[in-house]
Amino acid sequence: METYSFLRQFADSWMLLFLFTFFIGVILWAFRPWASRSYRDTANIPFRHEDRPATDKEARR
Repeated sequence: METYSFLRQFADSWMLLFLFTFFIGVILWAFRPWASRSYRDTANIPFRHEDRPATDKEARR
């Protein structure tokens, strides 16, 4: 069997299954319920300390 044919069959079957599984895993990881607090906190970083600069203690948090 030629190398090209072998790689083509592999890509059409097992690699497709692997990439589909990886895609579903990424989607599940991104939308996991217990991560919403972390996402909300990260999204609000630009709005912290609007009236004064952050102290060193606050900046390390």
